[in-house]
Amino acid sequence: MTGIIVRNLSEQLVDLVRDRILTGQVEADRAIRQDALAAELGVSKIPLREALTRLEQEGLVRSRANRGYFVRELTIAEAEEVYALRLKLEPEVAAQAAANATQQERDVAVQLLAQLDEATNAHGDGVGAFNRAFHLALLRPSRQSITTTMLERLHVMGERYVRKHLEPLGRDQRANDEHAHLLESWLLRDTHAVRERMHAHIEQTVLDLRREFRGGGNLEGA
Repeated sequence: MTGIIVRNLSEQLVDLVRDRILTGQVEADRAIRQDALAAELGVSKIPLREALTRLEQEGLVRSRANRGYFVRELTIAEAEEVYALRLKLEPEVAAQAAANATQQERDVAVQLLAQLDEATNAHGDGVGAFNRAFHLALLRPSRQSITTTMLERLHVMGERYVRKHLEPLGRDQRANDEHAHLLESWLLRDTHAVRERMHAHIEQTVLDLRREFRGGGNLEGA
């Protein structure tokens, strides 16, 4: 088995296939070619199928009887649901995390924002992953493990929408500025400002996605 070092084969496959979906390397609403993908990754189809089942539970793929697995298409209805849940949960959890964060956790958040800014400015494929990592760094110190796990799943589901949201010119710089102001309040342990800025940041993304949907009919153009 040359393609994958065994950490836990199933877990590593989930990570690898998830990354390909989130960066757009696997097209939406098209059957995933399991034979080709398994050969490319150097594994058999059985662990790959197990990984796809996990990703279906995460909401990234869906199975069709006798047709295999498909990457779920982007829709404004799904985006609205994902971001509505984030609006209900994330501002309060981030505020609690700001109050609890250790110096090490604060340092991690600062480092992740620097990496996110670098990826955003380079217009690379890593923007979505770094955006998710930065937001989770602002949430984990809340010590609310169940809620944070739920939010992590919402971030995974929303990552392709983040990439779509950042495509129009100028939005990447605005996002950088919003993140910087958010982190500033978080580091100051200003819980009121954290709640307000996190809410405004998420809400603005939803507004942008609605405009794109109205302009294109479907976020994937299908």
